[in-house]
Amino acid sequence: MPESHTVFIVSAPSGAGKSSLLKALLQTDHRLSLSISHTTRAMRPGEKNGEDYHFVDPATFQQMIKQNAFLEYAQVFDHTYGTAQATLQAQLAEQDVLVEIDWQGARQIRERFPSAVSIFIAPPSIDALRQRLSSRGQDSEAIIERRMRDAQNELAHYAEYDYLIINDVFDQALQDIQYIVAAQRLGIARQQQAQAHLLDAMLPGR
Repeated sequence: MPESHTVFIVSAPSGAGKSSLLKALLQTDHRLSLSISHTTRAMRPGEKNGEDYHFVDPATFQQMIKQNAFLEYAQVFDHTYGTAQATLQAQLAEQDVLVEIDWQGARQIRERFPSAVSIFIAPPSIDALRQRLSSRGQDSEAIIERRMRDAQNELAHYAEYDYLIINDVFDQALQDIQYIVAAQRLGIARQQQAQAHLLDAMLPGR
């Protein structure tokens, strides 16, 4: 991975508002791109293949696993998700990349990219999370209950991340994640590389 570009890992329980935050972040920061995962789940209304996910059948996904095509993959609910190595590395050659994955995938990405910056997004309360899941109108009560159990399992891993954002007020949460990205870009190691010509000019002979 080029030192001048960063992998930002972002995880959250279902219903915490992660996707909406990342969509808004990408609209305001054109130096970021979103890593598009492969998945075996069905396409939902409004989604587009190659933009939201690369939708593939289970047999294709298994073939990619055998070919060591994934940096990480994990079972989430009844489907499998994975980040293709070739896709991520091509994006990193050009700009910073957001990887939207669960805690299992985050662990695998950190093993391959130790310098990755990880961010966990949490809801303001369990009641708020349940309300958000119910208001979608997409799932039965049984599925919502299952998502709630899985959400609490996801929340149990928040301490493994570098940053924690509570998504209570959307605009504040968006500002928080923008600050994290900005701070990473202003770090010494990255600035030494990006501003080498300026620093050399101000410190001749050093």
